[in-house]
Amino acid sequence: METGRSSFEFKHFDLCPEDASFEGVRYEKKPLRDRAGKVIDGLFTIWITLDNQKQLNSYTTEMIQGVIHAFRRASNARDAVAVVFTGSGERAFCTGGNTAEYAEYYSGKPDEYLRYMRLFNDMVTGILHCDKPVICRVNGMRIAGGQEIGMACDFTVASDLAVFGQAGPKHGSAPDGGSTDFLPLFVGAERAMQSCTLCETWTAYQALQYGLITDVAPVLKIGERFVPNPLVVTERWMDDMGRVVHGKPKQGDELARAKELLKSGKLDLSELDRKVDELVAKLAATMPGCLRKTVESVRKHKLVHWDKNRETNRSWLGLNMLGEAALGFRAFHEGPKDKREVDFFDLRRRLAHGDGWTPEFIDELVPREGAVHGG
Repeated sequence: METGRSSFEFKHFDLCPEDASFEGVRYEKKPLRDRAGKVIDGLFTIWITLDNQKQLNSYTTEMIQGVIHAFRRASNARDAVAVVFTGSGERAFCTGGNTAEYAEYYSGKPDEYLRYMRLFNDMVTGILHCDKPVICRVNGMRIAGGQEIGMACDFTVASDLAVFGQAGPKHGSAPDGGSTDFLPLFVGAERAMQSCTLCETWTAYQALQYGLITDVAPVLKIGERFVPNPLVVTERWMDDMGRVVHGKPKQGDELARAKELLKSGKLDLSELDRKVDELVAKLAATMPGCLRKTVESVRKHKLVHWDKNRETNRSWLGLNMLGEAALGFRAFHEGPKDKREVDFFDLRRRLAHGDGWTPEFIDELVPREGAVHGG
């Protein structure tokens, strides 16, 4: 049965043509399915995918522009029910900004990084303003800026091999692209403080316990059977002292055995996709206007902090490219694989003795192969 007026001509509200493309970002329409798996004619889910697998789906300046346009297009799509935001491959959703670009172009250029942060802030705001509910499909690492754009989404469904966390203070920045605004709302002030300052990652099971994410899916198959992530404790809740250990990373011999088990299996993201499809189907089985208003109202709790802080945070992050960010991003990009952090004690001592943030000072502190640092 035909519905609507076939001759009706809609106006165009997108900021760029439908056929516009951006390197590193994929925009796809996938048929909507109900909870039984039946395709619903004429309705779709929009998938926006960060496609930079070689660099763990870290976003370049052009990719940010692509994400902004993709979310605007998805928001305007009349036949779309929801947006799924994900990364390509099996290793990472997103690991934040592209450190090669940071080190080679933005390091030492505060005004250029200020312009970059305008784009980044527009990307986060675009997610928070999308007229469709947004599901973050976490297929691996969600770290640093990846954590921030992930928390801007409305739901998160994660692979149980995924990890979540921050990197800023270890690598020359502060997690002011959303984490200092959003994370306390999810997990409370103290856990947020631990994550943002110590930069220690959480497993998917810990993230689920803490209220950071909606659901977890097993993705490792041994033979034909899905098994939970062998690298973390899933078979017991407490240790003999009554402390919660469920979801924590395994240690020692237990970890070594777990790594061997992981190597013997194969990754299969079908259960992750099934859970994402199931969530979309549940959202589709609601009144569209009431769903949109509900999503908007809940988002206000994020927006009240984001809107208050993003401009001053942007200004500080730009100026920081003259000092700690210039050093930290170069250290990560230029340092040996096992020495991508600066010698923090040497840095603190030299600053305490009055050394200034000169190009020579930064160059001397970038880790080099074979260099010996003091403790």
